[in-house]
Amino acid sequence: MRLEAQSLAFGYPERPVGRDVSLGLDAGEVLCLLGPNGCGKTTLFKTLLGLLPVQGGRVLLGQDDIQTLPRAEIARRVAYVAQAALSPFAYTAFDMVLMGRVAHGGPFASPTRDDKQIAQEALERLGIAGLARRDVTRLSGGQRQLVMIARALAQASPLIVMDEPTASLDFGNQAVVLGEVARIAAAGAGVILSTHDPNHALAIATRVCLMREGEVIALGAAHEVLTGEQLTKVYGVRVRVETTPSGRRVCTPVAGPEGRGRREVVEGVGFEPT
Repeated sequence: MRLEAQSLAFGYPERPVGRDVSLGLDAGEVLCLLGPNGCGKTTLFKTLLGLLPVQGGRVLLGQDDIQTLPRAEIARRVAYVAQAALSPFAYTAFDMVLMGRVAHGGPFASPTRDDKQIAQEALERLGIAGLARRDVTRLSGGQRQLVMIARALAQASPLIVMDEPTASLDFGNQAVVLGEVARIAAAGAGVILSTHDPNHALAIATRVCLMREGEVIALGAAHEVLTGEQLTKVYGVRVRVETTPSGRRVCTPVAGPEGRGRREVVEGVGFEPT
């Protein structure tokens, strides 16, 4: 299964957001989308999912134009983890995750024993089985986000779109989610996710897409795209890209007034730990 945008223009009827975006997501890969707040990441995701109409170009899901597919068929092919939001209904965490199975049985079908087992396993995979009977309206933002990720896992679609899935999570749970994303891709699913942390992309991404003001600035392998020069251009602050003694590349902004608004780039290879 492949998700592909071809010369895509996207936005809202009263406000165009992006233009001429071409990218694709294949099975077994992780594509990370990075860019400043307001650059169009969420709007792009909603257009890729058919939640907003295409303003130009097209989106293909498999061999089909997404605008020709019914919502149930889209849900069977691609799952969506939106940015964390408070549910207005007091569902339990288990019931929320179980909703991910609706795409496989229809809106009025009763969940099967297998559906319930899959939902339980999704909770366990993210380490939140203890929240199963808790009211989602009483969970923290981070806990709700983990529940929504578990729902996407239970949906068992070959593609997953994740909008800032680690944004509300503490350091430990960020590691859990990133590890799960890597495991999903290794099992053959395709994942496209947005993040504000280039180090997350360096850790798990097959490819990286940098965006600014609705346009793709760079698209390619993480080590090629995530350079100090590119990140400085996109975020407007001086960025240092370094290689640790273990061989891992890390990105850090230059702290203090000297980092703000500067276009100099510092690329380092090797540094002494402090």
